[in-house]
Amino acid sequence: MDIITIIIGIVGIAAGFAIAKIIEKSNISNLIKNAKKEAASILKDANLEAENIKKDKILQAKERFIELKSEHEQVILARDKKVAEVEKRVRDKESQVSNELSKAKKINDDFEAKTAEFNNKIEVLDKKQAEVDKLHKSQLQQLEVISGLSAEEAKEQLVEGLKAEAKTKAMSHIQETIEEAKLTAQQEAKKIIINTIQRVGTEEAVENCVSVFNIESDDVKGRIIGREGRNIRALEAATGVEIIVDDTPEAIILSCFDPVRREIARLSLHKLVTDGRIHPARIEEVVAKTAKQIDDEIIEVGKRTVIDLGIHGLHPELIKVVGRMKYRSSYGQNLLQHSREVSKLCGIMAAELGLNVKLAKRAGLLHDIGKVPDTESDLPHALLGMQWAEKYGEKEEVCNAIGAHHDEIEMKSLLSPIIQVCDAISGARPGARRQVLDSYIQRLKDLEDVAYGFSGVKNAYAIQAGRELRVIVESEKVSDDNAANLSFEISQKIQTEMTYPGQVKVTVIRETRAVNIAK
Repeated sequence: MDIITIIIGIVGIAAGFAIAKIIEKSNISNLIKNAKKEAASILKDANLEAENIKKDKILQAKERFIELKSEHEQVILARDKKVAEVEKRVRDKESQVSNELSKAKKINDDFEAKTAEFNNKIEVLDKKQAEVDKLHKSQLQQLEVISGLSAEEAKEQLVEGLKAEAKTKAMSHIQETIEEAKLTAQQEAKKIIINTIQRVGTEEAVENCVSVFNIESDDVKGRIIGREGRNIRALEAATGVEIIVDDTPEAIILSCFDPVRREIARLSLHKLVTDGRIHPARIEEVVAKTAKQIDDEIIEVGKRTVIDLGIHGLHPELIKVVGRMKYRSSYGQNLLQHSREVSKLCGIMAAELGLNVKLAKRAGLLHDIGKVPDTESDLPHALLGMQWAEKYGEKEEVCNAIGAHHDEIEMKSLLSPIIQVCDAISGARPGARRQVLDSYIQRLKDLEDVAYGFSGVKNAYAIQAGRELRVIVESEKVSDDNAANLSFEISQKIQTEMTYPGQVKVTVIRETRAVNIAK
């Protein structure tokens, strides 16, 4: 029973498997048919869509072709239009060129006709010129025969006469121009100088080469001299000053050309006399301390001076040189006072002229630094001062003003003549300087000799302390017109050949005297 059941089960399974296969095969066949139908449908739709796309592309291509054709036609039309315009311009140019050629041909024909006419006129003029030259030559020969002079001689006489007349008129014109320029220039210059002098007033005191040391009693003289004169010899050796102890009551004279050494000796004597201990060792000690004190005072004086004048940035060595000016003098005028005065004058004058006031003050203060050298030098003080200023970094205008204030070098800026003028103003103040008689007389003689160097001068007199030169000329040799020329030439020669403070007025006097005697 179990076996039958198993067999029946196996047969059933087999039959079910067969039936499933049959059913699966039937389903697959249906699927294939459906797939074929669907594929055919898809293919048909694809062919339809492709046909539509093809039609659209063909339509788009036709539209693009039409657009390109239209653009091409427009380009061709524009090009044709440009070609037409160019052809029109070419035709216009050809017409214009044709007209110009016709005008040029007409002008050329006129020119050739006028050239021929001018050539004919030139031939006629040449013939007339030949006739005129022949006539002129014959007239010259007749004039030479009549006058007894050749043409060259007559020409020379005429030229000489015209030359003399022209020279006289030229000198007269030059003199008038110079006088007119002087009238305005001198008025302004005098105004500036007078204002400058009035605004700066200083007291003047002539420096001497000796100092007087006052003592309470003549007993001190013996202590200063010392045993066998050893104290006074030690003092003279240490200071370099000659000490004169004579019969002058209560006074000892210190004589030396160096004011610094003279001041050191004076202060040392004062300390020694006050202290009471006077012997060679003590003298050397006091002199050394006093010399150091004077050096410090020199630096302090220099600093105070530049501060008072408002000058900044000056080199320490130049400050020391400025301080040493206190103990120097020029023709009896204290050099520091002179330099301070020149600095103030330069500042005022520079302000009047619209120049740099600080630079002018600086140059005015330093213009005479060459007069206080530590060692002897063969250079003039102006050039030596210029070298020092260049060495210590002063500006070019300041260096040139220092070197040119006595005309040793050429003036290169307006600052230089200002320094020269202010230096002359300070030195020319009454009582400022001690005039040496020999040099004063020699200057007057040189002035007169300059005038005697010109022809026609009869007498020459230097008057007013050399400020004016009176020249008397011979009336037969010098005319009135030549007198003005002579005055100008003498003044120019004095200006170029002589050195003098201020101005020299040249007056030429010409007179004619008619003398008869009644008997």
